[in-house]
Amino acid sequence: MDSDKQAVKDFWEDASCGERLYLQGRDATAFQRHSQIRYQLEPEILAFAEFHRWKGRRVLEIGVGLGSDHQKFAEAGADLYGVDLTERAVDNTKNRFQCLGLTSILQSCDAEKLPFSDGFFDLVYSWGVLHVTPNTPKAFDEVYRVLKPGGTAKIMIYHTYSMVGYMLWLRYGLLRLRPLTSLATIYHHYLESLGTKAYTVEQARAMCHRFKQVTIDTFLTHGDLLTSAAGQRHEGWMLQLARRIWPRALIRRWFPKHGLFMTIEATK
Repeated sequence: MDSDKQAVKDFWEDASCGERLYLQGRDATAFQRHSQIRYQLEPEILAFAEFHRWKGRRVLEIGVGLGSDHQKFAEAGADLYGVDLTERAVDNTKNRFQCLGLTSILQSCDAEKLPFSDGFFDLVYSWGVLHVTPNTPKAFDEVYRVLKPGGTAKIMIYHTYSMVGYMLWLRYGLLRLRPLTSLATIYHHYLESLGTKAYTVEQARAMCHRFKQVTIDTFLTHGDLLTSAAGQRHEGWMLQLARRIWPRALIRRWFPKHGLFMTIEATK
């Protein structure tokens, strides 16, 4: 494994996304509570994933994390597979599924080298994961490869022109007297694991060039609006102050598409 990918793996082996903030325990009650919090914070997931659509269909989730979306697919009756770069995420999801009596084929692997044959899945789903692998276009090519003709990809990656990005630029660019620091550099060094990327709509569309039909959307999130706890790397008095004065109504009115999340639905 190259050093960039090892750095990503090491960061997320320490704690899966949301684990320290939102998972209090390792029993069924704790996992259900985690799911409740997740969909309160990110209700867009439910409409985007359309979990109910995939009963009896073969589904792959890339980046299972704590397993909440994976749980939804299992409860809907999908023929379910899940992968993650980290053993921690796989173990977390296996534990969740054991507690809840659910089944999936889970394994640790690289999103750029999926261990599945061509045309194997009806759906490949990934929420907030493919932007952390070093070669994101290669991961998109792998998604395309393992989908059946007519299959669907549902992917969320980070969007360059977001309020989160602007906030990080203010803190790590402007306030450090480095106003020419690019958003790409900001995301790479300061958002999550080292090497995290964000993409414009045009760049995302280019990564999906092999797909027949592609729909892309961007929207404000709890992170952009400062209505939730920060991620694993960010806290402090500056953020507490920003939460008090953040002009949420103005942002919703004038910058509704300047959100961190970019959803992509594509048909092979």
